[in-house]
Amino acid sequence: MILIAGPYASGTGGDPELMARNLERLEQAAWPIFRAGHVPMIGEWVALPVLSSAGASGPTDPLAAEVMYPTAERLLQHCDAVLRLPGESRGADQDVAIARERGIPVYHSLDEVPGATPRG
Repeated sequence: MILIAGPYASGTGGDPELMARNLERLEQAAWPIFRAGHVPMIGEWVALPVLSSAGASGPTDPLAAEVMYPTAERLLQHCDAVLRLPGESRGADQDVAIARERGIPVYHSLDEVPGATPRG
């Protein structure tokens, strides 16, 4: 399982459309990772439904601080690697720090992911 980490809320000012675009950019890496035989994972795929089920209004709700980063940290207990996509993101930087602390490989492009090709 490879955690795809990059900007989601960073630089959006809480604009849902911009966050959706960022999530789409993260998701573009999912198919090449899957095609290479890995399981792609994005923290928001888990955190957003958790927030919703807790009654939060979305990723800008105060409850998000208790869900978003902790979800990625918990996912990293099960991930074999992290793909860190470009762009400022405190959460993605935190994911990388946790991965390095745990000895989990960190890739900075799809070219580095074993078996993956960007246009796969």
